Amino acid sequence: MNDINEKMIDIIIKKADALCPDSLAMIGVYGSVITGDKYEKSDLDLMILINDENGQVLADGFIIDDVDIGYDLYCTSWDMLEEDAQCSHAHLSKLFDSRIVYCKDKSALERLDEIRRKAAELLASDRRYEKAEQVYSDAKKMFAEVCLAQSLSKARSCAGAAIEFIENAVMLYNGQYFRKGTKRALDELKQLKLPFDLETGILAVIQAETVEKIRERLTEVFILTDGYLQVPKKKKLPSAENLRGTYEEMYSNWKNKMTEAAGRDDVCSSFMNLLSLQWMFYEIAECIAVDDFEIMDKFSPKNLEENVDVFDQALNKYLAEYEKVGICPKHFESMTEFVEDYEKRYFKEDKND
Repeated sequence: MNDINEKMIDIIIKKADALCPDSLAMIGVYGSVITGDKYEKSDLDLMILINDENGQVLADGFIIDDVDIGYDLYCTSWDMLEEDAQCSHAHLSKLFDSRIVYCKDKSALERLDEIRRKAAELLASDRRYEKAEQVYSDAKKMFAEVCLAQSLSKARSCAGAAIEFIENAVMLYNGQYFRKGTKRALDELKQLKLPFDLETGILAVIQAETVEKIRERLTEVFILTDGYLQVPKKKKLPSAENLRGTYEEMYSNWKNKMTEAAGRDDVCSSFMNLLSLQWMFYEIAECIAVDDFEIMDKFSPKNLEENVDVFDQALNKYLAEYEKVGICPKHFESMTEFVEDYEKRYFKEDKND
């Protein structure tokens, strides 16, 4: 480090000794000074780790005129480090890479090492996929804002936020974090050797000159990343245990409603009932290895009787999955027959108890 940086660290320690001697836990240096990516106008990135709110007096912001460099000194609490260790974003160089230049006592170092260990374990585990999924969900929210934006400024701002979320999601998905900050983000993403050209897609969004072009280019980026960022899930094989009751639920909830909607020429009800069935298929297929059931592409807003057929065909197809695992839906000629059967089974079970 140069003399200016050393002077800055020294004066922070002196200030802490004078104003809050028990508050300063440690000081770490991270960023371009550590990575070797600095240039003549680089500032100093410091992790000023404090034990309590009294340490906030160490925060400051100023400009050194003779070198024309601005400095933003802010304090980090232990809670903030713990939050970073949850890996809700991929800018974790402060946590992982800070080179400690001052430490109050050994226990602080031990606590930092433990936080780093937990974060490293998370990035190396399957939990990283969940974190990536959460960040990617935020990217999709920003994409919605881009679609609604009426001004170029708004569209660019929200697209930029979406790109940042996507970059973070991709890094977390790969169990990595950004070591060199925003300016080297594309370089670090390139090192992942992704199966698609994310850099070109991002640059196309940045260089788009109209709201419409921003939407188009951002859509292309989402198409690239959407399949890639799917959370790997081990699906269970279909069984009587995990499928039982699902066919009857579909039948009960929507079969007659589809016919009723067609009879009333209620296009909205027809659509929503078919949609409900589709989402139930999605939820089952997400965790159980059943055949794919895509039905909403067959929805007809002009012929609601066709939608009844679509529903019935899908239900019959699912019934085949049901029967493969040895489940046969119970049918009764009348409610009286059901009650008689139910009572027999009830009293038999009661006696066995």
